[in-house]
Order: sequence, then C-alpha cells, then structure tokens
Amino acid sequence: MFADRAKIFIRSGKGGDGHVSFRRELYVPNGGPDGGDGGRGGDVIFEVDEGLNTLQDYRHRRKFTAKDGEQGGKRRCHGKDAEDIVLKVPEGTVIKEAESGKVIADMSGDNRRQVILKGGKGGLGNQHFATATMQVPKYAQPGQPSQELWVNLELKVIADVGLVGFPNVGKSTFLSRVTNAQPKIANYHFTTLNPNLGVVDLPDGRGFVIADIPGLIEGASEGVGLGHEFLRHIERTKLMIHVVDAAGTEGRDPVDDIYKINAELMAYNPEIANRPQVIAANKIDAIYTDGGEDPIQRLKAEFEPKGCKVFPISGVTGQGLKELLYYVSDQLKDLDASPIVFEQEYFPEDELIYVDLPYTVEKEEGVYVVEGPKIEKMLGYTNLDSEKGFAFFQKFLKDTGILDELEAAGIQEGDTVRMYGLQFDYYK
Repeated sequence: MFADRAKIFIRSGKGGDGHVSFRRELYVPNGGPDGGDGGRGGDVIFEVDEGLNTLQDYRHRRKFTAKDGEQGGKRRCHGKDAEDIVLKVPEGTVIKEAESGKVIADMSGDNRRQVILKGGKGGLGNQHFATATMQVPKYAQPGQPSQELWVNLELKVIADVGLVGFPNVGKSTFLSRVTNAQPKIANYHFTTLNPNLGVVDLPDGRGFVIADIPGLIEGASEGVGLGHEFLRHIERTKLMIHVVDAAGTEGRDPVDDIYKINAELMAYNPEIANRPQVIAANKIDAIYTDGGEDPIQRLKAEFEPKGCKVFPISGVTGQGLKELLYYVSDQLKDLDASPIVFEQEYFPEDELIYVDLPYTVEKEEGVYVVEGPKIEKMLGYTNLDSEKGFAFFQKFLKDTGILDELEAAGIQEGDTVRMYGLQFDYYK
C-alpha cells in the first residue's frame, strides 16, 4: 500500500536548568554566586527531501523526541545545547495537529524546512539573580519545558492537473503516452495503487505536471474502496482531466460515469468539484456505433453547454492527444500560477501553554511571595525583558487569578512581590 498518511508523536527537548553554586576560592571566604545557565533543548524540525515520495519511514516508528539541554554548571559554565531532530518528508506533506485536524505546516512551495516544536530555553543560573538586597541567591531558573504533540502527516501530491475517472478507463495508458511517467498498466480494477506523476513537455516549452489519481468508485468520498485514500491528492490540482471510456467497453454509460465521479468529488470537497474540468473521451478506437447514437456527440451535447469541453482521444493510437494537451496548457495560463498551499491554522507556540499547575501566595516579612511549579514554568519560558513578554506575563497573572489572590491577601500599591528570582513593586 502506498504510504501517504501517518500519525506520529513529536517532542522537543526541555531546556537545561540553571545551576546554583558559589565561588569557593582560597582567600575568598564568601564568594558570590557563579551558577551557569542551562543549555537549549533540541527543536523538532521538518525538512523536505527530494528523494522521498512516500511517508513509509513513519509507518513503523511513531515517536520522535529531541534531547534535553544540559544543566548549567559551577564557575559560570554554560550547559551544552541539545541537537535538533530533523524529520525528512516528501514535498507536498501537510502536517496537522491530530486532535483538531488544523494545519501546522505545508511542506511545499518555498517552505523546505520548518521548526514545528521549539526546544525549551535554558534556565538562568543563580549568578543572574544577585541584587543589593539579595547577595546570596539560592535560586536558579528552571529550563523551559519541552513541547509535545501528536500530529498527522498527509501527503498531497504537487501537480497542476489531476486525472480522474473510474477504474479501467485508460488513465494510466493516457499518462504513459503524454508524459515521461511509466505507470503499471493492466486490465484490473485498482491497478494503480500509487498516484503517478508525469511531466508533459510541449514543443514550445509550456510544460505542466499531471497526477494520475487511482480509479474512484461510488462511495469513495465515504471511504469505500481505495478512493478515499487518494482523493486528497487532487486537492492541489488547478484543473482536472476527466477520463471516460467513451466506447463503454465494460458496459458502462460514459455520461452516467461522469456524473457519478463528480458527485464523489462534490461529497469530498465542493471547492475541488467546482474547479475547471476537461473531458477526455477515451477509447474512440474501440467505438462501434452500428448506425446507433454516437457517444462522442452525446457527451458533447450533455457537457459542453455546461462549459466542459469534450475531446475524443485514443490512449492506444495517440489520436486527439495533441489538441487536448494544448487546450489544457492554454487553460492553465489563465489560472493562478502560484501553487496551492494550505495556510497554517495551528500555532504550537500559542497553543502549548502550561498554566494548569498549582501555586501559593503568602506574606513573609512584609513581602508577598508567590511560588509553585506554575510560576517556575512561566518564568522559564517568558522573556520579561521584552515588552511583549512582560505584557504576556501580566496577562498570565490576571488569567490565572494570581492578582486576585494578592489583593485578597491585602496587597497595596508599592508593596513588594517576589517570585523566585524576580522581585518587583506592585501597582495596578
């Protein structure tokens, strides 16, 4: 089976904790703090690999974890930063948050490499927390926590044109005739289990990419057969060539077939169903009318008034292919040339906030002390030196009820608040 989907667990590295230590030197009995900072945790990075065309590597291994940063050391020694973990995927892979289905990244177009989860920043050593009133700080900042997610990987092939149609209508034969692709061709339903890509090279340099989407059947949009596995691959195509067996070699009605396939496209994604479509009436070399109704004229009468042009072709003899390809090329010129890229909907940095841990508010010798793992983690991943970081910190104090707790404890403007190594005066 073509591996075009996978569900994996990813985790970035935790930042190394800052260190608490004091100088111990001869003739320096009361040395100052010299605890070093922790190292940065490893990022989780996705990168496009041109040599890959499936997600097979993620079928058997499901968990990918970056290493944690090293703790700080004595004598201001900085902990070692952890290495990033780089996950290689084929171009066209869309990364989605597993629970919500929201897009985190689309690895296509100009996006060749993206950090999905950032490693935690290393915590500051106690050397940073010495003040005139606190010359022996016994506190070091913890490293920023790691981030973790379950994500779904979906491969949506990159192609300008998609070939759709029922099994055995000749899509693979057509593709092998007009492109450099070499799909397997045989008279079996669902012979094509992989979306085959081929490049059409026209003499005047107007080329385009075609994706042969495996044959659909009724109910494909609901997951019947293999259709649902591959419908996602036409989500990027700008135009579709609807291949139909005009000769009805298997006793099928070509007009009815087109309506059924379009109904499946509409059920799967109405926006895709409304994209431009061209009908390739295939197998004209096998048409025998015996004085009856010409199936080509019947197709034209049914669909051309609706703006869907019909081209009689033969994938076996090559008849009509040139006219069809030049028409498709002209149509593509009038469509948006930029690739279809799925916009980011889920931002791990904003979503993965750790605010579900307890805290305490107490008054000690006239100073209001706020402690607890919630505060430690917050201080670990917030840059209070930046305006945005400080505003985020104030919002955190309000949203978690810490400000309400302080007021309930009787705090007044100008009173001092201490949160581990951070000390500030309270003002509304």
